[in-house]
Amino acid sequence: MITGSIVALVTPMHADGSVDWSGLERLLDLHLEAGTSAIGAVGTTGESATLSVEEHCEVIRHCVDYLRGRLPVVAGTGSNSTWEAIDLTRAAAEAGAAACLLVTPYYNRPTQRGLYEHFKAVAAAVSVPQILYNVPGRTCVDMSNDTVVRLAELENITGIKDATGDLARGRELIGRCGERIAVYSGDDPTAMELMLAGGRGNISVTANVAPGPMAELCRLALGGDRAGASAINEVLTPLNRALFLEANPIPVKWALHHMGMIEEGIRLPLTPLDERFREQVKAALEAAGI
Repeated sequence: MITGSIVALVTPMHADGSVDWSGLERLLDLHLEAGTSAIGAVGTTGESATLSVEEHCEVIRHCVDYLRGRLPVVAGTGSNSTWEAIDLTRAAAEAGAAACLLVTPYYNRPTQRGLYEHFKAVAAAVSVPQILYNVPGRTCVDMSNDTVVRLAELENITGIKDATGDLARGRELIGRCGERIAVYSGDDPTAMELMLAGGRGNISVTANVAPGPMAELCRLALGGDRAGASAINEVLTPLNRALFLEANPIPVKWALHHMGMIEEGIRLPLTPLDERFREQVKAALEAAGI
């Protein structure tokens, strides 16, 4: 079971929107050195919505091949089409991903029964460990704790990324199925509290720009050290807010560009960070010692 800081990695791009493979390797090296526990490739932060299927699979393969087992890769393979999710999950498993992250089907708004049958079908089709991903603020689909508890009975459903930011709900989920599956935070502002309550880690946007501090925060929180984790969390709090001044991953990609780590490329319909927010992001980076 993967624990700790799992970075929701951006996909670096050139100015024309093509994938920057050397930039991707530069980011992977950063996380190897910083103590990140796993790489989350091609999730929401990785612009999965606008990568072609071929690019999507190639980013996963590139991460796996470059890391050569030094860090596990959690591949984003969710879709609002069950059959496409199966195909992406199978491709990620064949590429060597340690696990797959599957977002709730967006736009077509399935019922709780439909959500259960969707994830059950993917789990039955591909034996790779699978992490559910509930982020109703992005998908307009909210998977209930009751549905998660049912899915936790399936052998290769091994975790859930809870990006609701609702700590009471997260604590309930840990109490009901935390012994069977790992409950990960997908919300940087509330991640520390969820880990102190028994969560297994944080699938983090902030870890893109503060990989070392986030890895240490996770280590301390998982060890039950509230005081130590809180000291780091306090420093990162302004950064957590600043990275959502516009839709993710707009601010975090601009921050990485400002740090000299990647080029400024991002794919339409997303655009580079509006100039009126740039000083706020700079100030948050500086306040966090970056």
